[in-house]
Amino acid sequence: MRGSVAIITGGGTGIGAATAEELASARVRVVLVGRRPGPLADVVARIAARGWEATSHPADVTDYGAMEKVVADTVAQYGRVDLLVSNAAVHDASSVAGGNPAWWRRVVETNVLGGMHIIRATLPQMYRQGSGHVIIVASVSGRVTYVGEPVYVASKHALVAFGDCLRQEASPHGVRVTLIEPGMVDTPLLDNPFARELMKTVTPLQPADCARAIRFAFEQPPHCAVNEIVLRPVKQVL
Repeated sequence: MRGSVAIITGGGTGIGAATAEELASARVRVVLVGRRPGPLADVVARIAARGWEATSHPADVTDYGAMEKVVADTVAQYGRVDLLVSNAAVHDASSVAGGNPAWWRRVVETNVLGGMHIIRATLPQMYRQGSGHVIIVASVSGRVTYVGEPVYVASKHALVAFGDCLRQEASPHGVRVTLIEPGMVDTPLLDNPFARELMKTVTPLQPADCARAIRFAFEQPPHCAVNEIVLRPVKQVL
C-alpha cells in the first residue's frame, strides 16, 4: 500500500475522513474531494500533523467536468491513481407522499450520478495502468427495503447494481471493484428523525469501522478481489 495514490470523495467528514486517515497511516497518498473546503482542509491538516501525505480538491461530484479535473490533477501530481473510494452521499428521510422532489433530485444526482461521474473520470486512467481498485460505499439500504427512507433506499439500490455491472466490465482490465455496505453509521447523515428513532435500540457503527473494511479490501494481494463487504451494528436487524 505504501506510496499508492487514492482519491476519496466525500472526504471531509464521516466515512470519507476516517478512510483518509486510515489509508494515510499506511502511507497511501490521499486526495480528498468534497463540496466544502473547510472540512477538507481540517482532514488534510490532521494527516499532515502526523507526517503523512494528503491534498484536497474542493469539487462537487455532480459536476462531471470537475471530476475530470480532479483525476487529471492527481495524475499530473502523482502519475497514477491506484484507488478510488466513491463515498460522497446525501440523505433523505421523507415519505413518498410528503417528500420534496427538488431534494430528491439532489439525492439521486449526488448518490448515483455523482458516483458514476467520478468512476467514469477515473476508470480510463486505471485501464491505461492495467490496474486499480474502485471501492463504492453503498449501504445495506441498497439490499433491503423498508418504510422511512424511500428515495435514499432507491439511490443505494441503484449504486449496488451499478457497482456489480462495473465489476463485470472492469475485471478483465485488471481493475478490482468492491462494494462496502454498512448499516447505520454515526455520521452527520444520522441527523434525521428516522435514524434518531433507530438509535434508541441500536448502537451505530463508527466511521473508523468502515475505514478498516475499506483498507482490508484494498490491501489484499493483486490477484484477490473482495467484491462485497456488509457490516452492521450488532443489534441492527434490517
